[in-house]
Amino acid sequence: MKISILDDYHDTVRTLKCFSKLAGHEVEIWNDHVQEVGPLAQRLKDTEALVLIRERTKIQAPLLERLDKLRLISQRSVYPHIDIETCTRRGVIVSSSQHAGTPSYATAELTWGLILASMRRIPQQMAALKAGKWQIGVGNTVRGKTLGIFGYGRIGGAVAQYGKAFGMKVLVWAREASLARARADGYATAPSKEAFFETCDVITLHMRLVDATRGIVTAADLGRMKPTALIVNTSRAPLIAPGALVQSLKAGRPGMAAVDVYEEEPMRDVNHPLCTMENVVCTPHIGYVTREEYELQFTDIFDQILAYAAGAPINVVNPGALQKR
Repeated sequence: MKISILDDYHDTVRTLKCFSKLAGHEVEIWNDHVQEVGPLAQRLKDTEALVLIRERTKIQAPLLERLDKLRLISQRSVYPHIDIETCTRRGVIVSSSQHAGTPSYATAELTWGLILASMRRIPQQMAALKAGKWQIGVGNTVRGKTLGIFGYGRIGGAVAQYGKAFGMKVLVWAREASLARARADGYATAPSKEAFFETCDVITLHMRLVDATRGIVTAADLGRMKPTALIVNTSRAPLIAPGALVQSLKAGRPGMAAVDVYEEEPMRDVNHPLCTMENVVCTPHIGYVTREEYELQFTDIFDQILAYAAGAPINVVNPGALQKR
């Protein structure tokens, strides 16, 4: 079977232990990022199984209509970048494991790293030292402060544990079912969304991007945060209302931000407002980018390909495509 893997920026996939699962198949790996329909369709014209690395490339109708040999898209996690309706109509199976049993510890760890980096101003201090300066200001400890977990799922729960280990007071805001789980785990919950944003010293976002969560953090919410507070987003950029974060940071509430996700990715604009602010720590969507996380993700992705090749597709998100085939 002809398999194509897109957006493997650092040519990492072929070095994974699980890559051996594809032995016997014809595999082509692309290390650059191409979104234009024409060049992408040319690359994938003979592809039968397409492997996606999260949401790096959009797979929409104009592209799908030109891929007559495509039979399977295999990936992991959510799929807002894939036109599921067109896939179904064309008989293209989309298999995507939702990793229900395991949180992304890699993302949780990066979240915690960004919290410490921001509160102690580590990137700024490093840059100053390399420029010949010695100590450019005073940071803040996290012990005793209130850590707000907005969205108490698997990753949010892991970050809450880190906060507790560092002596922080953990406060949760989420849907009622998630609030109940947080209480059962021994964490305090906020009486309202307004109180949550007013109370917390650090707020970190941990929820999926769906219609109900798009823009769920408003400019008014951010405006309630303390001028000394930090907001961290390692989930999805559109969870925050368009333009609200930059405007709120300029207004001084909150006083800091740490961001791993952007409206358009890859984001290479050195003049992006968030990249030019001294009180913002920016990373290039590396929450899940660790070798250990890749092994977990691609084991699932390759198992889905093997299941399809064996005639028994798994983790199918569009069962209607099975009838087409």
